[in-house]
Amino acid sequence: MPIDYEKLMAMRIPSTEQTYGERDTMLYGLAVGMGTDPLDRRELAFVLEGGLRVVPAMATVLAWNDSWLYETGVDMVKQVHGEQRITLHARLPTAATVVGETRIVDVFDKGRGRGAIMIFETAIREKQTGTLLCSSQATSFARADGGFGGPAGSGPPPHALPERAPDAVCDLPTRPDQALLYRLCGDRNPLHADPDYAAAAGFPRPILHGLCTYGFACRAILRAFCDYEPERLREQAVRFTGPVFPGETLRTEMWRDDRVVSYRTRAVERDVIALDHGRAVLA
Repeated sequence: MPIDYEKLMAMRIPSTEQTYGERDTMLYGLAVGMGTDPLDRRELAFVLEGGLRVVPAMATVLAWNDSWLYETGVDMVKQVHGEQRITLHARLPTAATVVGETRIVDVFDKGRGRGAIMIFETAIREKQTGTLLCSSQATSFARADGGFGGPAGSGPPPHALPERAPDAVCDLPTRPDQALLYRLCGDRNPLHADPDYAAAAGFPRPILHGLCTYGFACRAILRAFCDYEPERLREQAVRFTGPVFPGETLRTEMWRDDRVVSYRTRAVERDVIALDHGRAVLA
């Protein structure tokens, strides 16, 4: 079923409510590699009760619901995550009931054989107080759905990285079962677990969630510039540019200019840039 632009722009996406606890917060920390070194007390703070901290990138899995995407007409086997940005408006609680409201911002037709771009935003509030905790904007690249007759265009221009040598470099290993662990945080897309589904999408084996790689980059920024204090990270944005296979090492190169951290992340073993044009804003 091809994309119906008018129907898509008028689509009302039901709100999503989620109650999560400290166990979920710890699970997310583990899913992005926190606690790999059991003697690193700074990272253990994200996976142990008593002074538990929240990885800011956990904002990407709160009130997670992608079921509406399957009603858009997009070929989900060929759909990939294009870009992601989160903004933290308040400190994320270690346990809460939250409500996510999502809306489609725009859809661009790149032409037959060139795909389509869909941009959507989500605002997440604490249910009891109505406090806006975080907001995100995501770009979905539907590789097989161009040529439906919608308007041409593209998302915002990419953030330019400095041309000097990085100010910090952080290598973080992923586990062979990293995607199987991360999917327990909410994203059950079979592309990251089912070998047959991954093959149909053109991959030799299941790939790591882009948002898991994003979480690893968040961890690298916390380590390099925030002394693992999550409240010091206010925004994080990036473009997804290449797949990561579970078990690979993620190298994040970072440049700091005042409150802005520019970054990119590559899969070391294949020298493939997985995240590019990254931009984070510190408090």
